[in-house]
Amino acid sequence: MTAVADPRNRRTALIAGAVALAMVGLAYASVPLYRVFCQVTGFGGTTQKAEAAPAAESLKALHGRTIKVRFDGNVRGGLPWEFAPAQGPVDVKIGEQNMIFYKAASQSAASTTGSATFNVTPEAAGRYFAKIQCFCFNEQTLNPGQQVEMPVVFYVDPAILDDPDAKDIDEITLSYSFYPVAQPSKAPGVYATGSSELAQKAR
Repeated sequence: MTAVADPRNRRTALIAGAVALAMVGLAYASVPLYRVFCQVTGFGGTTQKAEAAPAAESLKALHGRTIKVRFDGNVRGGLPWEFAPAQGPVDVKIGEQNMIFYKAASQSAASTTGSATFNVTPEAAGRYFAKIQCFCFNEQTLNPGQQVEMPVVFYVDPAILDDPDAKDIDEITLSYSFYPVAQPSKAPGVYATGSSELAQKAR
């Protein structure tokens, strides 16, 4: 004799299935949403992207207030590159545009592509550290043995002085980690070809 399914059990199974599907969808959506959240709030030391530094007229009241910025770089996931900052710490005036360089060199016999993640410490400074130009905005491809200089153009937003949690920060560390990209996008990074020439022009 065939048992008749209990309608309550069927409804419970349907609800459980719907919840599972909703959780899967949320998991896929959470990554881009989390990135947007970090960009807007500076959460986790995420830096900001900007079009230009503040106008010179708006900086007169800062009286040359400076912050020391240190730089760190490394590679992860077996990417066969050497990657490091090209200079030591620099003292930057709040609100003024600055340019520094990182060096990358491929140790591979084949072309390789990497993508850089980034953050600043202390985390409270993340929302005030704005990058105008950066190799981290795109994937970067190096040819066998290629060595490049990659500039970063940035400024520290004067609004940091109005934040009770950040106004007393006198040192910031900018860190990058390059990871291998298994399937590079069709559009190469800005510094992927002729990187040294671009860096020289940026100077």
